[in-house]
Amino acid sequence: MKVMKVVLTVLLGISLPIVILSGMFTEKVTTYYEQADKVYKNPLMGFAPAADYIEAVGDNTLVTLNVTWREVEPEENEFAFDEIKKEYNLERWRNEGKRVVFRFICDNPSDEKHMDIPDWLYEKTGDGTFYDCDYGKGYSPDYSNDTFIKEHDKVIRAIGNEFGKDDFFCYIELGSLGHWGEWHVKYDEGIKRMPTEEICGKYVAPYVKAFSNSKLLMRRPFSFVSKYGMGVYNDMTGDAEATEEWLEWISDGGDYNGAAGPIKLYKQGEIWKKSPIGGEFTSGYPMSELLGEKLEDTVALIKKSHMTFAGPMCPIANKDEKKNPEAVSKILNEIGYKYGVSESRLIYNKLLKASYLKFKLENTGVAPMYYDWKLCIYELDDNSNITKRYATNVKLSDISSGESEWISVTLKGNNWKNGIVKLGIGIEDPATGQPAVNMNMKERSGDILKCIV
Repeated sequence: MKVMKVVLTVLLGISLPIVILSGMFTEKVTTYYEQADKVYKNPLMGFAPAADYIEAVGDNTLVTLNVTWREVEPEENEFAFDEIKKEYNLERWRNEGKRVVFRFICDNPSDEKHMDIPDWLYEKTGDGTFYDCDYGKGYSPDYSNDTFIKEHDKVIRAIGNEFGKDDFFCYIELGSLGHWGEWHVKYDEGIKRMPTEEICGKYVAPYVKAFSNSKLLMRRPFSFVSKYGMGVYNDMTGDAEATEEWLEWISDGGDYNGAAGPIKLYKQGEIWKKSPIGGEFTSGYPMSELLGEKLEDTVALIKKSHMTFAGPMCPIANKDEKKNPEAVSKILNEIGYKYGVSESRLIYNKLLKASYLKFKLENTGVAPMYYDWKLCIYELDDNSNITKRYATNVKLSDISSGESEWISVTLKGNNWKNGIVKLGIGIEDPATGQPAVNMNMKERSGDILKCIV
């Protein structure tokens, strides 16, 4: 956790251009800050490895939880939440301050014949299709079945009651429909097509109700994206052709013809300014290739997409990041937000014996933070302990890529005493009430930045 330290007597480091203006009643110090030449793994952004792959998670702040209906509700009305928490280390990740990217899946192709819906639900419906194609083997339900829709509503509500009470499940990739929950089926193999848009809406509504504290994302920009202010995700990150097509859906719209009736895709413009972009790396190329000869293309596509997170298919901490640290850093440098102060003005009114801080907060990342965590200014003692806290009203979600905002704080008491003022800046995690975001400001021997533990 990083904070900004303003020390008037040291003039904030000899490399900073500082102007001190003295008047009859006021004194002012203006300071300019350089961006940090570092890549930070900040909360709510970055790689999201599989939650059950501890070694892959490392110091990433996100994990991905993809679960099948069969796992969640093995017996009718009996939900295996305790087992899921244990298997996927959810209590550990919560305690470590990490958050979850969640997807609920009804059809996950694999090498063996199987079903990803529970047996009891198959007995109630049973009008889907067992398949064996180049995707793999599995069972595709009939998503237009009324009983299936009713039971789906129930299970999503149950998951929301268990995990939707706070932002621990921060990003919800709407799955449920199609292979891997990606809202498409291989109908040319005799599998029944996706349902109509009206019926698809019956799968969306339960998510909106169940996860009011989360950000929702869809695989394609269907009408529900605009209606509910959702983001979108791309599970083909690193595949130039597939990603460019996905970007065209967002910029130009189009039609999806894989359903029982045409479903319109709506252009979203700069959707990333208000809603998150997620997904995962393509499995069509080895990770070594995406981090090697395809690196520049991969980085360019990620930047163009304005991604905030990628997983579970992503570079893993104990292997890919160690083998290709520079490549991983290049990718992470183009993911998510980067907030930092570029200029501050500390003003002291000698008549009122009061101090005022005005600073310019900039976002040099590719996306905003989509949760409005509290940005605070702190007064610090000589040991950098917080003695006073000032919460600002800035909405971080409104400061998107390349944007900035001036923020003012009135400091209480005689803060110019003996000519020394020490201040810190931090973005607090609401789960802990503590600063949790690395600010994009260069550390110097002048000790502008300090860690608060």
